[in-house]
Parts: sequence; C-alpha cells; structure tokens
Amino acid sequence: MFRAATTILPILSCAAILTVSTLVAGSAETTFGVPNFSTSTVSWRGSNGMEFLPVDGSPPAVGRHPNHPRITNAISRRTGQQPTSHIPDLSNPNLMQWAKDIMQVDSDEVLEGKIPYMPSQSCKPWGTPAVMQSGGPFIIYQTPTEVIVVEESERLARHIYLNVPHSTNLKPSYYGESVGHYEGDTLVVDTIGFNAETFVDFFRTPHTEQMHVIERWRLIDNGEQLEILFTVDDPGTYHLPWQVMRRLGFSDAPLGENICREGSFQIHDFGVPIEEAPDF
Repeated sequence: MFRAATTILPILSCAAILTVSTLVAGSAETTFGVPNFSTSTVSWRGSNGMEFLPVDGSPPAVGRHPNHPRITNAISRRTGQQPTSHIPDLSNPNLMQWAKDIMQVDSDEVLEGKIPYMPSQSCKPWGTPAVMQSGGPFIIYQTPTEVIVVEESERLARHIYLNVPHSTNLKPSYYGESVGHYEGDTLVVDTIGFNAETFVDFFRTPHTEQMHVIERWRLIDNGEQLEILFTVDDPGTYHLPWQVMRRLGFSDAPLGENICREGSFQIHDFGVPIEEAPDF
C-alpha cells in the first residue's frame, strides 16, 4: 500500500493550529519518552534561503558561485543593492555533467533577467531537503505513529510514518515516502520514492527518482535549536553520497496566511495547477 507523503490541510485558524499543537506537544513530552520536536506557542524557523552547513569529511554540496554573491531582500533594504538570485558554482566535482549542463543554461538565463523557478512558485511542494532551506516557519506535530511537518508557504503536511517499513510499490511523489524511528535522542528519517520534479536546494540542483535521503533530527542548545543532518545519495546525479546540516531556532511567529495561487499570478505565472470544477 502506498502512503501519501503530503496532504493538503484544511484551512485552520492560527488558534486551532496552536491548540492541536499544544495537545500533541504535551503528550509527546510526558508519554512517548522521545525527543519533543512539537511546537505549541512557537514554531521552528531559520533564515530563508540560507545555504546548508557543510559537514566535515563529506563531499561538498553545490554552493554559491564566488563571482555572484547572493543579495537578499533584507540586504537590499539595508544597502540599496539590487537583490540577486542563487547562482551555483558548477565546478563541484561531485555533480554529474548532465546536471551541470542543465544548471548552466538555467544560470545563464537567470543572469540575463529570468525569474528562477522553484516548485513552490507553482504552488507545488518544495521537496526534500530543499524545503528546509525555506526557513519556515514550521509547525511540527508528534504522535506515537507519525511526525507531521507543516511549512507556512505550502500549507501541505509532510508525513513521517514511525516504526514501519517502506511500501513495496511506491508511486513517485514530491516528498517521496518517509519512515522514521527514534534512536535515543535522535529521530532518524528515511525517504525514498521521489519524483524528479523538485530540486535538491535553492541553487536549483536537479535529481533523479533514485534519490535517497536520510535525516537525523535532534535538539541542541538545551532544546533551543533543532539540528537536522541530511545524507543525500542519488547515484544518477552525484558521484558520491554527501551530507549537509541545517539548524532551526524557536520563533514566536505563527503560520501566516499565504495565498499561493493568486499571489503567483500577480507576479509571474509558472503554471499553477487549477481545479476549474466546482466543489459543490
């Protein structure tokens, strides 16, 4: 049986989200005897678009081109500089040539003024591990059978099913199928079954359906930060598996309202899926 990795959530008020999260967080801390990642009056958040942290001994992830620094909107407001997009350094020896060729064409077009495409701009899921570069905020629910991660801009739920094997016949999807288990203070997440319609990172690095991602989640700094270690193995895109890290901190920001469809049409149109048939 295939377990859907993402589910579109019904529209909930912030109060409803926080009420459910508070109930789950309390039970996670007192009943499950596992690390408590659940959020109640806070969310997990990081800087939007920040590069993943390198891991010693790992082949390097795709990084920023040294001649094209990233100017974020926040930097632009402070300095008056023109914002820029993520331009990759394609000298990375671990990246296969077919991927470099695609990314070179894309980078050249972006430098000429094209707005870079990410799946979220078509109201589609980011994919993993790219979603964690978005910075969130993320609301996390924990139950004895699954961990659910909701990211603000998507309003989609990523499901991590606990203590079960992978399905035997997987249908490729944006987030693949994630199964997990606890090892002491760490949640270990194993994900396969990706489609090839997302990117690995904000540099728009492609991947194949062979991609396999393992995440190790743990709390650090007395529970003030969530640290996630990613191991990415895609023999169709990379010569060797590689690792990166991402850290998120507490934020008192609730999930805001994000209207993807109308917002995307106002700025640019990358092909937002539309259901024309009425619901009633």
